[in-house]
Order: sequence, then C-alpha cells, then structure tokens
Amino acid sequence: MLFYIIAILVLMIDQLSKYLIRIYIGINETFTFWGMQLTHIENSGMAGGLFPGNARLFGVAAVLFVIGVLYIRRNGEMKGALIDSSFGFLVGGAIGNGIDRLMFGQVTDFIPRSGGILNVADHAIEMGMILFIIYVVVSWWKDKR
Repeated sequence: MLFYIIAILVLMIDQLSKYLIRIYIGINETFTFWGMQLTHIENSGMAGGLFPGNARLFGVAAVLFVIGVLYIRRNGEMKGALIDSSFGFLVGGAIGNGIDRLMFGQVTDFIPRSGGILNVADHAIEMGMILFIIYVVVSWWKDKR
C-alpha cells in the first residue's frame, strides 16, 4: 500500500506543479516562489538536456521501467517499507516525466540546482535511488551477519 500512496502522491504533485508552471510562467522566465528562484524550461531530452529530441523514446523507456518494477514487486523477493518507498518514488517520478514526454514531447523543468534545472519527478527519482541504495546496503549487511 505504501508503494501506491507514494507513487500517486509524487505523480499528483509533479503533474500539478508542471501544469501550474506551463499555465502561468513563460518559457525561460524566472520568478520567485516562497523565496526560491524558479526558471521554466522545456527539455526534449533526458537529464541535463542530453540527447535532445528523444523525449518519446525516453517516455517508452519510462513505461518499460514501470512494468519492470511492477513485475519485481509481484514476483521478487524484495519486500518491506524501505523498498516499497524506493519503488514508489521511482515509479511516481518515472510516470510523471513519462507523461510529459509522451504527451508533449518534452519535460517541464523549473527547479534550478547546480548542474541543471529539474522538476518534482526528478527529485522523486533521486530520492528513490537513495532509498534503493540504502536498501541494498542494509540487505547486504544483514546477509553478511
């Protein structure tokens, strides 16, 4: 259940924030929201703007990733709140960016950070990866003991 709650919350927050940015903020426009400077860009590639013009290909990759995670969750040995949280963040982020890529041919980004401009889905994917690494380390530590 935790997996679905996190995935749905991430997806809803991501899509709502992108919708509001697209509606109210012009492309390449910077604005301040709650003391944070945000800049609206559209990215037709992947992270950091690599491989521009391939958004739909990456959208298909997101669909395949989600199918893979659902398969692992159903048939795999990975169980527990930590891996469910990890997969929830990863799937919510993948679906959020996948929707943009498949529907619009680009992803709406607006949160500047060193190394680029990201969105809520990107941050969720990062959180999912951190939790996944923690899960792997904890599992390895338990097996070692």
